[in-house]
Amino acid sequence: MATAKDLAGNAVDNTVVGPSILISGRLTGDEDLTVRGRVEGELTLSRTLIVEPSGVVKANVAVRNAIVSGVVVGNINATESVELTREGRMVGDIRAPRVIIVDGASFRGRVDMGDVEPGRLPSERPAVARPQAVTRPTVRPGATPPRPPTPPVAPPRAAPTPPPPPARTQPSSAPATV
Repeated sequence: MATAKDLAGNAVDNTVVGPSILISGRLTGDEDLTVRGRVEGELTLSRTLIVEPSGVVKANVAVRNAIVSGVVVGNINATESVELTREGRMVGDIRAPRVIIVDGASFRGRVDMGDVEPGRLPSERPAVARPQAVTRPTVRPGATPPRPPTPPVAPPRAAPTPPPPPARTQPSSAPATV
């Protein structure tokens, strides 16, 4: 995977949203995009999104790769990888086959590393049918029914303490009177 520095050096295929720029709406392209300003709405790229430390993206994003060093609020669907750097902060879900969250990054959301269909946003997932009601399991003929659980064993009771023996007296040499 290319790093942000590698991509920044290739100005021909890299568009930069400067720190004083705000783009709002739907943004699509076949180039790398570096965000130093703000992008809001929906972002679909066939290449890499780089959000620099000064950059803020409030959008659902569909890209090949994403490198987040700034702030992203929204979901990222990447066909290759998503990396949150030490400075990166994200609130939203990530769906990509490769996810890197560096120590120090801030992330709140879910990560799905299953198969990803290129160009499909997480909000475009097909609806899933509700599961059928669960029925009681049937017992096979001839099967032994399960035994009820064994009750817990109580600890043994302590034996009562015997009474103390009667006090013994010393025999005296004096005759006993009756």
